[in-house]
Amino acid sequence: MRRGLVHALAWSLATGAAVTLSWWGVHTVMAGTAYDPPLALPIPAANSGSPSAGDPSPVASSTTRPRTQPPTRKPTPKKPRPTPTPTKPQPTPEGEVKSYTLDGGRVVFALGDTSAELVSAIPSAGWQMQVWKQPTWIRVTFTRDARELSVFAVWHDSAPRVELDER
Repeated sequence: MRRGLVHALAWSLATGAAVTLSWWGVHTVMAGTAYDPPLALPIPAANSGSPSAGDPSPVASSTTRPRTQPPTRKPTPKKPRPTPTPTKPQPTPEGEVKSYTLDGGRVVFALGDTSAELVSAIPSAGWQMQVWKQPTWIRVTFTRDARELSVFAVWHDSAPRVELDER
């Protein structure tokens, strides 16, 4: 009987030590991450522009959003090819700045004599964007559902040029 109690006590101590060590390791790793409780913001004083006690209107909070109606979605017809609309070129020290607007977003390149540079790329609402840069080309791709629109700036075998691709 005594031997069984010693084994049970040893097992309990070893298990407790293992659980404590595991908890401490996980706690150390997770400290300072999104799992920490949010910090409370101070409540402004009554005389600093906040509503009076008799005013039933709620105070805006960073954790609540105003209630709005969801936007109605209108189906847009698919176009066979993206329609770029380059803006008027503007001379810069690096070359010309040209903008290309597609269904998926807008891309702006600075096209020089021997290279190009991505100035900006902004996806349209609901589209995802990815950018690849290499020594002789830049690719910006907009994706949504099964549609993929790409804008390439290429200068590996000639002066910089822009090409469009839809898949």
